[in-house]
Amino acid sequence: MNSRPPDQKSGQLVLPGERLGVIEEFVPDAGTYVENGVIYSKVVGRALVDFSSRRVSVYSLIHGAGVPKVGVTVLGQVSGVQSNTANVRIFKVGNKELSGVFTGVLHVSDVAMKYIESMFEVCKAGDILRAMVISDKNRTYHLSTKDKELGVVYAFCTNCGHMLELKRQGMHCPNCGRIEKRKTALDYAK
Repeated sequence: MNSRPPDQKSGQLVLPGERLGVIEEFVPDAGTYVENGVIYSKVVGRALVDFSSRRVSVYSLIHGAGVPKVGVTVLGQVSGVQSNTANVRIFKVGNKELSGVFTGVLHVSDVAMKYIESMFEVCKAGDILRAMVISDKNRTYHLSTKDKELGVVYAFCTNCGHMLELKRQGMHCPNCGRIEKRKTALDYAK
């Protein structure tokens, strides 16, 4: 991390997570976040330190694609599944590709309107899913697939790796015949 004082950062290019100052000296403004009293850049952009108002902000250089925000739809690949949660590596926000790596967490209670017993019924590692960001508390993106437009959009057989087809009895592998469960989006495989 770069450790130049804030007065030397004004106008400089900063990256997400770069230290900008402390809350005892400055008021955090647009494009920043605070962790343990330290102000950091939230986006790739130019740091602006206003000494008259004691404010520090970052103006994004990547318009609209900085980081996932609450209320936006994201696309990601499931990287791991446990009984109550799935980790998702987010690679697209809306229709914009991301250059950074963002991870989201999908909890079993945010999957569907009906009761779901286990995340293993919802998705598997490697699946591609569409979800809504419902919270970014503690710099963790919490996701939901409760809408019919949200859920798995591409699923792969856990036995042979072929793409699964959506059939009446569940997800069917055309290669090995395996039947699996997923919470699919309305436009699965389209």
